[in-house]
Amino acid sequence: MTNQELTYWVTLALMPKIWTRRKNEIYVKCFEHNPQISVIDLFEDRSCWDELLLTDEEKELFSAAYEQLPNNSFMVEDMLSQGYEILPIHCDEYPKILKKNLGKAAPTVIFTKGNKELLNQSSIAIVGSRNADKISLQFTDNVAKRISASNGVVVSGFAKGVDRQALDSALEAGGKSIIVLPQGIMTFASGFKQYYKHIIQGHVLVMSSFAPKAPWSKEFAMARNPIIYGMASHIYVAQSDDKGGTWSGVLDGLRKNRAIYVRWPETGEKNANVQLIQKGAMAVDINGNTIKPNAEDLKTEEQKETEILNDKIVKILSSVDSCSSKDILIRLNIDWSDTKMKKFLETMSQVEKNKIKNRVYYSLKNSQSKNLALDFE
Repeated sequence: MTNQELTYWVTLALMPKIWTRRKNEIYVKCFEHNPQISVIDLFEDRSCWDELLLTDEEKELFSAAYEQLPNNSFMVEDMLSQGYEILPIHCDEYPKILKKNLGKAAPTVIFTKGNKELLNQSSIAIVGSRNADKISLQFTDNVAKRISASNGVVVSGFAKGVDRQALDSALEAGGKSIIVLPQGIMTFASGFKQYYKHIIQGHVLVMSSFAPKAPWSKEFAMARNPIIYGMASHIYVAQSDDKGGTWSGVLDGLRKNRAIYVRWPETGEKNANVQLIQKGAMAVDINGNTIKPNAEDLKTEEQKETEILNDKIVKILSSVDSCSSKDILIRLNIDWSDTKMKKFLETMSQVEKNKIKNRVYYSLKNSQSKNLALDFE
């Protein structure tokens, strides 16, 4: 591909205010058009814009992007002279797994440095908290070295915690890794210096989908996560909270029927690993081997506490014809508001609500026995 073509591809990829999915849709229309419309013609021949059904706003954005072509041309020349490579979505070297997993949401262009062959080799991602526990880092080390031993590629987001452990463990084992940056690739100077030997040896490839000189940002870190998941055929989760990038990435992967393996936590751990397994991820042990927890083990501490509370309330209501929420609170001796107890009672399938003289009472459905002892021991 010529430098001129790359300049136009970079200009398309860096256009603001148009979603990546829409950019790729426009390119597909160009490709399917008869005669085919090249990426150069897309910018140079404005008569094709109506045929591609561009909106007036999109036409204005393309016109503005056209003015950036000289600057982008210099940047492309500079990048190529420094050993960076630019891979548009239609080229053969572009990672096939990324297009398979992300579809039209795959980056229009990726910027790389290192061994491009790694982009289309069997790969896994190990993800998790930036503030991971020691056992999570041990799990990451075990899985990364196991994958490296089988000649797989470990995908890393280069964040502290699990991401960095996955990268370092893979390289320590003589394995290979892809670093997916949350910033422009030309701002990674310290990282290239740190991993220079591994890059030269062909063990590391660095990639980014952001403007080459863009600094790190929280928004880029979140936008990078789907790329990490998209670059992997299998995903291993060392540790997840019930919110944040790991949590949302796994949920998105499960919706897409991705193969996701989550470390089974030890007793007393405070994380959301069990919840992810409940939602469909596969449980694995400390070495990444799949296991099958029993139904009781799959319950979280919160769920177990809820079941105990349910049982206590059923015993109370079994001993009376009906009872107010305040009376239930007194018998349970818990520090809840009346409103909170009412909301909880409404979630219980065994309980029904009755209104008597403007007061609300609760009772068991189907007239269940009222002779059970109130034994909460």
